[in-house]
Amino acid sequence: MKNAFLICLTALIFSSCTRLQWRSSDAEISTAFAAAQINSRVAYVEIDSLDLKVRIQTVSQGVSDINLVFLHGSPSSLSAWNKYFKDSLLRSKATLHGVDRPGYGYSNFGDVITSIDTQAKVISAVIDEYKLENVVTIGSSYGGPVAARVAVENKRVKGVIMISPAIDPENEQRIWQSDFTQFWLTRWLVPTGYRMAGDEKTTHAAELEKIVDGWSTVSIPVMHIHGDKDDLVPYENIAYSKRVFSDIEVFTTPDTGHEIAWSRPDLIMPYILMMIERVKSNTY
Repeated sequence: MKNAFLICLTALIFSSCTRLQWRSSDAEISTAFAAAQINSRVAYVEIDSLDLKVRIQTVSQGVSDINLVFLHGSPSSLSAWNKYFKDSLLRSKATLHGVDRPGYGYSNFGDVITSIDTQAKVISAVIDEYKLENVVTIGSSYGGPVAARVAVENKRVKGVIMISPAIDPENEQRIWQSDFTQFWLTRWLVPTGYRMAGDEKTTHAAELEKIVDGWSTVSIPVMHIHGDKDDLVPYENIAYSKRVFSDIEVFTTPDTGHEIAWSRPDLIMPYILMMIERVKSNTY
């Protein structure tokens, strides 16, 4: 009976580890976008100083001098942005790039980097490697402050969009489920993607405190979009953004929660198009 229980437990764990990693392989991405007749390319950028290979997907439709760089939350991967990548209007306005943040997707999966500053430097290196100009960084949840921090690191960034961002260290909400990722007895039971998320969540407030001085140097347009029923990242984060960014617009999506980036792209898309036009008017 005991052996049967252990076999069932092991099967459940391995099943969870394969299904709950929130990522698609290069082949799966290529097949899906080819079937949709969308020009998509998956490549890797090596960051030698961190022994890191960063995966990036680029979706293009003709020639555009606006580049959108999408940064996911946790746990997740660049595939969280599929609905945006497949939107023909958005593709006609800009070239789209999705990045697997370090530790997620296929960017050294399982090797977490909890420093927001280091993650931003990694994304900045990707932008430089691709020689992207007129960049708008777009980040959801944990990816929100990373997107904003990239603007501190790289002057190629001309606009920032944060969706449900966990940016205020004083309003960082504890999630009890993260405790399972930190306790040695239960950590091994948790799928890798969730372990990475737990590690980031546990250190997030402290990492935000380390970078607060940088926000005053961000003079480009910043948008903060937040659902007023967000029970994961408090809506009060908007007050922090208003306080620390000099060129900030805050938009509330009524009666919506934390999941607006991936479940309601119809709400987010108009703001992205608005930012594209604003960057164009400021650049040309």
